[in-house]
Amino acid sequence: MTTDHSQKPGHGHGQADHGHGGTGLYIKVFLALCVLTSMSFFTVSDFWPFHDTPAVGWVFMMAVSCTKALLVMTFFMHLLWEANWKYVLTIPASMMSVFLVIALVPDVGQRIRSYSEERLIYAADESAEVHGEAHEQHDATDDEAKKHDEHKHDESKKSKAHGETEGS
Repeated sequence: MTTDHSQKPGHGHGQADHGHGGTGLYIKVFLALCVLTSMSFFTVSDFWPFHDTPAVGWVFMMAVSCTKALLVMTFFMHLLWEANWKYVLTIPASMMSVFLVIALVPDVGQRIRSYSEERLIYAADESAEVHGEAHEQHDATDDEAKKHDEHKHDESKKSKAHGETEGS
């Protein structure tokens, strides 16, 4: 019983592209990634027209970042040439991540309602919109926190002293 060990054309181990687009495609993807990176840096340059609205820059940079990630996954991780089983893995994982975000949004939004007194002292004040005001309020909350800590320390000393006099 003999088996044919001859290799079929295009399936040898010495082939450079393995049917995955070749070197030219990877160079094009690399150049596209370079262009997208320069677009990200454009948002912090003097030529960016939306300096007054940073949310526009954030959305733009997120779109560019997602595009770059998609290019890397598609070409450098060879997902373009994978079988359809990739959808069996990615669609349920994507759905679970969306549900996780939806489930956590109410917790994040309602977290301030259950702050302890000490955490409220150190929490940022929502009304401080100007940076200078925030520093003044931060200094004031530091003073309040120190007073609070000193008060707790004095109370613990009093309770220890009181406990010692009762035991004698």
